[in-house]
Amino acid sequence: MIPRQTYIDKLNKLRDKQIIKVLTGVRRSGKSTILQLYQDELLKNGIQKDQIQVLNFEDLGLASVNDYLKLYQYINKRLIPDKMNYVFLDEIQDIPNFEKAVDSLFIKDNVDLYITESNAFMLSGELATLLAGRYIEIPVYPFSFNEFVASVPELSKQDAFLRYLDRGGFPFATELDDENTYLSYIQGIINTVLVKDILARMQRGNATLLEQIAAFLTEASGNLVTPAKIANTLTFNGIKASNVTVISYIERLVNSYLFYRCDRYDIAGKKYLQINSKYYAVDPSLRRALLGQKRPNMGSRLESIVYLELKRRGYEVYVGSLGNKEVDFVAIHDGLKEYYQVSLTVQDEKTYQREIAPFLEIKDNYPKILLTQDPGSYDDNGVKQINVIDWLLKS
Repeated sequence: MIPRQTYIDKLNKLRDKQIIKVLTGVRRSGKSTILQLYQDELLKNGIQKDQIQVLNFEDLGLASVNDYLKLYQYINKRLIPDKMNYVFLDEIQDIPNFEKAVDSLFIKDNVDLYITESNAFMLSGELATLLAGRYIEIPVYPFSFNEFVASVPELSKQDAFLRYLDRGGFPFATELDDENTYLSYIQGIINTVLVKDILARMQRGNATLLEQIAAFLTEASGNLVTPAKIANTLTFNGIKASNVTVISYIERLVNSYLFYRCDRYDIAGKKYLQINSKYYAVDPSLRRALLGQKRPNMGSRLESIVYLELKRRGYEVYVGSLGNKEVDFVAIHDGLKEYYQVSLTVQDEKTYQREIAPFLEIKDNYPKILLTQDPGSYDDNGVKQINVIDWLLKS
């Protein structure tokens, strides 16, 4: 089992603090495993087994705990008085009004609460309203490249990177060598998200339309898109869809953490723009499952991996707009900015000059970083050129 230490460290910093820890992320990204690793750490640090309650609501053994009152009673009668109790609620979103039970447990001085969820709808509804200011979200992603390398110690860094580009980092998928088994597993994740997390919550969902929109976003990764463009493309291909319908379906794909929306940021005007966004799939494996053997755009795949890595590192990430030029990413953390350009190679001088041109028009002194697959590291005119594999492996 790969020790996902970044997440464990975050949980350790929040241990025994009166705040609910909510682990969010796409299904099978490793949320439950992270909590299992954390529970093991609690036991190593002297916490007794009876102080830990783990409820996974995908377990039929908990089928009778099917409303908020039963949930509260089930947990409450197992609490150990005069000791801290660690309560883990895994995939709780399908329990009606569960937030009422969570709120009642939260106000107890001897309860430390941990929740996982696979749909942002939960955090935009009653839970957010009832527990405003009482929870902290910890986003969980499939393996980073750093974690992926640890799962394939037999491969060189370069070979591991090529495999990561192709197969992605869903934790269990890294254990599947057989190609057909791997593809079936990834397709199963996508189908579960589309059916259970999206269509099941809609009164009249269209499975074909939903999958086509997901495929469009995957293929258009790295390009600015609008709902109108998607609707027109689908209509041209014989699938009728209005702008409103496309907007609704995209929102649900984003809420299920299958895709992330990257809005634009006006660098000169220092303002956020909410039209013509980019969308990035949560993992490179979605391309294989949704687009089959279609020839990939290697540049957009590399850009997607950099985007997700910036998100993992806790940045707000935007597409930089600078007149008629574009900076791939403006990454903001604690009010400080970093600018990123991503290119497969800049060994050709014309390509290099094209990639750094937007940097040279930015008037501030925040870091400007050019990530490529070229070997070596350089610093020229305030632009740092870094090999992308080295950057991804940086802790």
